[in-house]
Formats: sequence, C-alpha cells, structure tokens
Amino acid sequence: MTFLINEKQKLTEILRKSLEPVPNEVPSVLSLNDNLRGDHDLNPASAPNHDLPFTPAAVLVPIVLRKEGPTVILTRRATHLSKHAGQISFPGGRADEGDENAVATALRESQEEISLDPGLVEVIGSLTTYVTVTQYSVTPVVGLVEPAFDLRPEAGEVSEIFEVPLDFLLDQANRKKHSGFRNGVERFWYAIPFGDYYIWGATAGMIKDLSERIMLK
Repeated sequence: MTFLINEKQKLTEILRKSLEPVPNEVPSVLSLNDNLRGDHDLNPASAPNHDLPFTPAAVLVPIVLRKEGPTVILTRRATHLSKHAGQISFPGGRADEGDENAVATALRESQEEISLDPGLVEVIGSLTTYVTVTQYSVTPVVGLVEPAFDLRPEAGEVSEIFEVPLDFLLDQANRKKHSGFRNGVERFWYAIPFGDYYIWGATAGMIKDLSERIMLK
C-alpha cells in the first residue's frame, strides 16, 4: 500500500500554506534586516559577521509518504570528516557554481550523498534561511518523497541513513534546550534525542522552524 491520496493532499496543503517559496538563488550576501534563523538564536554573542560573505548551501528536508505515517530522512555524517563528524544532518551541502538555485543544490547533494532520485521528490517550499557561525547560509528545501527508493550512503560523507516519524519531530515535548562550555563560554543548542540518535544544532534548529509552522492534527 502507498500513502493515501487524500492524506497526501492534506499534508501538501498544510505545507504549502506554512512554508515560504523557494528562493531563486542561495544568497551569499545577507543583511541585518533579513529574516534569518541560526546559531545566534540561542547565542546572540555569536551572531555571524554580515560584513563578510556567506558560503551558500542548501539541504533537503525529505518527508517520506509512508502508509504508517510520514517520516523524515536523516543522515549520520561519516566519523572521519574534519568537520561535524558523526553528527546528524539533512542531506545537503554547499552550492556549486552550476546549481541554478537552492532546489538544484539540495537535490544534487541528496543524490550524491544518499542516492535519492530527484524524480521521486516533489518540492513544496522552504524554511527560513539558517546561518551558522562558520558563515554558511543554508536554505532548507522541503520536499515530499515517494518511498520507492533505494538509498545508499556515500561512504566518504555519510555513515548511516535513517528515518524518524514526522509526528515525533514536530512534537515540541521531544525538543530540549541543552548547554555546554567551550573555551570557558557557555553555549546553548536545541536537541531532539531519538533512540540512539542525538539530533542537535542546526538540524534541530531547522526542525524547530518546521514544527512552529505546521500542525498535522
């Protein structure tokens, strides 16, 4: 059985009403007046430097249309990477010069990282641009995915692919604010523990944005 047509239509309607249109490009120049989310939401002192260019990037928030209920595809980054090793993230990455827009970046990176066929993805909209302390400007592209896929992790970047029920991620009771010290400075972040997985940082921040926009019930 596949996801019921009326359920897909309902979810699509909710998302279209709640999400922003996907921007035509992934911006490298942002202003203080732009509506942005980022690491600075909880750590104002670490606001990104708007006098410097941002590295444009995009991720795909892939919502899988399963008959048991929609799920979201997440990945665990490879442990040998120099940055963010072992962390949980959406498939995605920095924009290439040949990418036409954020959708092109998100779909290309998803195909490269987890072999997700772009033809199985129906792009619905985007979340608020998320900026990081490392000067990345990330566009989260939200898409509905038919489950007729054969995902395979690209060993150089991804160690594991898994799915989490969308209802679980949207439930604010499952999201906590955690803190820790780095170089003597206390920092805060959102975290969503799920079994053996610890979803935190930018990924949890984007999920928070999604959960504040939509209600499925």
